[in-house]
Amino acid sequence: MIPALLAKIGVPVLGAILADAIGEIEHPAAKTAAKALSELDDIFMKGQLSNEQIAEANRHTEKMAEMRIKESAAAYSEINKSLRAEVTSDDKYVRRMRPTFGYLMAATWAAQMFGVAYIMVFRTDHAAVVMQAVESLSMIWTVGLSVLGIYVYKRSEEKKEGV
Repeated sequence: MIPALLAKIGVPVLGAILADAIGEIEHPAAKTAAKALSELDDIFMKGQLSNEQIAEANRHTEKMAEMRIKESAAAYSEINKSLRAEVTSDDKYVRRMRPTFGYLMAATWAAQMFGVAYIMVFRTDHAAVVMQAVESLSMIWTVGLSVLGIYVYKRSEEKKEGV
């Protein structure tokens, strides 16, 4: 959705927006990219590129956006296919996988939070190290909770449909 919208806006506008956004990041690579995009914006503004070159860049952007959309659609299709297979399965373990996963996520989240709370209250000298450790786990929690969110969402849809 967003790539298609950006492709319609056009490369010159997209470049200017990205230059401003990336320029705010305090990192040498981001600063270099922002400078290059600003120079490209200047080239667009001065008319140093022909309309055909700009149109070709826009066509390429649209093609790339279409490819991304197709990739996303294929991934969602596979996810939905596996969820449908789970719903129609006669295997009790497969049918209980979602609730089991949910309960395990809840238990491990609670254990971690109780552990963090204990450290924050009774072992405050170790709190900084523990908070850094918890931060290191943010990606794995993001993945796990995202999967759980999809499970809950799909189950809610199933209940509405009477499955």
